[in-house]
Amino acid sequence: MKNNTNQPADIAGLYTLSIRMVIGWTYFSAFWRRLILENKLDPDEGGYIGEKFNHFLPNALGIKPVIEYLVTHPNALHTSMVTFTILEAIVGLFIILGLFTRLMSIGIFGLAFGILLGSGWLGTTCLDEWQIGVLGIAGGFTLFLTGSGLYSLDHYFLKNKVGFTNKKWFRWIGSGNFPIKNPKILVLVTSLFIFGMTLYTNQYFHGGVWGTLHNKSVKPEIEISNLNLTHSDINFEIYRTEGADVYGSFLIGIHIMDKNGTVLKALDHHELSKLKSENIKNHYVAKVKPGKHSLIIPLGAKADLRVSIEDILHQKDNIYSIKLIDISGIEWVSKL
Repeated sequence: MKNNTNQPADIAGLYTLSIRMVIGWTYFSAFWRRLILENKLDPDEGGYIGEKFNHFLPNALGIKPVIEYLVTHPNALHTSMVTFTILEAIVGLFIILGLFTRLMSIGIFGLAFGILLGSGWLGTTCLDEWQIGVLGIAGGFTLFLTGSGLYSLDHYFLKNKVGFTNKKWFRWIGSGNFPIKNPKILVLVTSLFIFGMTLYTNQYFHGGVWGTLHNKSVKPEIEISNLNLTHSDINFEIYRTEGADVYGSFLIGIHIMDKNGTVLKALDHHELSKLKSENIKNHYVAKVKPGKHSLIIPLGAKADLRVSIEDILHQKDNIYSIKLIDISGIEWVSKL
């Protein structure tokens, strides 16, 4: 087998060098940020990557059950985050080095696909996560076709005729001439699949193909459910489903109202900032909690809240609805 750099496989791999380097760093940098620059794998530290994963939940496509299971099982979530980080480190580093390039490109394809389905709806100013996902998928497939060229460990092993490079399996997981003699159908079908997935997810997440454009990362949205009265409390569930993942919803008011909209009881930002932990039952890793001047509701957080009505028991029968007020002025109302 001749392995000089004039072979089509070497030239193709050479031309995709910049793609290989950038994609490799994109994934290796996840490990670098989480463990070298900071420790984002510690559940007790701010910026824990598990909370970021929780942000994906409200509008993920097809993998909500998996995400919900993990964010309700902290030990499994932590194990998964560590595993993903190690996988990203290996895949990213090996891609940069051009080692077992085709196998690692499958890893890139899979990781990018997971990003697309989980967080493709996020991005406050641009379609950030969606673009990362679809470009990662396309880039991974491209590297699978080309392998690595001159500047790679795959090429070094081929050039020096290391024993395993003569095995058929190396062409599938490493570099060199593509193992399928006529890949036209494979390239066409897979490219059409990737393009179709791009259009579908663009439309599903953002309305980017037809109809009205929408961006669920711009302003907070809170769903109120399970509103009910006990003898001395009003209970309800809140779930933050939209808005920026790096910025909480800051609740500065809760109004309990009658049928005419008259406020029977109001909690202001001072009272909400001192809401006791026993009045908040969080469901997920991202937690609703009192802040300095408000009640903070991160993206993806779900919690049961309990508000005492002992001071208005004489008007209990008149309670009709509840209103939440965000610091931005957005209001959410739910009826009993």
